[in-house]
Amino acid sequence: MLMNTEGPSSAVVVCEHASNFIPTEYGNLGLDKHAATSHAAWDPGALGVTRRLAKALDAVAVTGTISRLVCDLNRPPSAHDASTQKSELIKVPGNVGLSDEERAERAAKVYEPFRRTLAAQISNTSHPVLITVHSFTPIYHGKQRDVEIGILHDADARLADAMIDIATQHTSMNVQRNEPYGPENGVMHTLREHAVASGHLNVMLEIRNDLIAQENQQIHVAKFIATWISEAFNTMGVEGDVQCKI
Repeated sequence: MLMNTEGPSSAVVVCEHASNFIPTEYGNLGLDKHAATSHAAWDPGALGVTRRLAKALDAVAVTGTISRLVCDLNRPPSAHDASTQKSELIKVPGNVGLSDEERAERAAKVYEPFRRTLAAQISNTSHPVLITVHSFTPIYHGKQRDVEIGILHDADARLADAMIDIATQHTSMNVQRNEPYGPENGVMHTLREHAVASGHLNVMLEIRNDLIAQENQQIHVAKFIATWISEAFNTMGVEGDVQCKI
């Protein structure tokens, strides 16, 4: 899905895990209602933050429309967890025993249209900057996570460095680099595919989902993250139109 396509900003905001929708052809992947609406199926709150962040930056947003349990847009189609059989404690019966042909079919229907749309938006943006938005659970495998916002990067840390410096000066929140995930967890696919190889500035945001469960929380978090991004660009002297409209 595309939002704010006329936005003049250099930023391109992405939310790969925006939806928990599972098309009927996949039989709900054998999941019960709880599992199909849980964090395993999507990133709760991330779409709301993405929508408001794009508005604050006057930037285009590109979002997924199908559950990551069908096909994860932040994984290469060849990855073993592109259609995972288990997410934390939740088993996904409909992904067990998938053939190469079935995986390829899902990639063609879900991954490729998203990839092409995002690539086109980046190609049509002057001095593009890729910003991906995700959320994570407060408790993972029974362990409490103290980090509240993760600022993630792969080989290119330029934007992440600037944002971390600004965040630590302006918030008392627990902001960490490459937490609760990092490159070693295989979460950098979108950044690598669409930004790192081309030299575009990029960053991945991970927000603890209890902080963005409600609309007012999403608005609040989007506002201060937009400020961090805008200030980072000013500090870095980056070319392009990235203005924070708050």
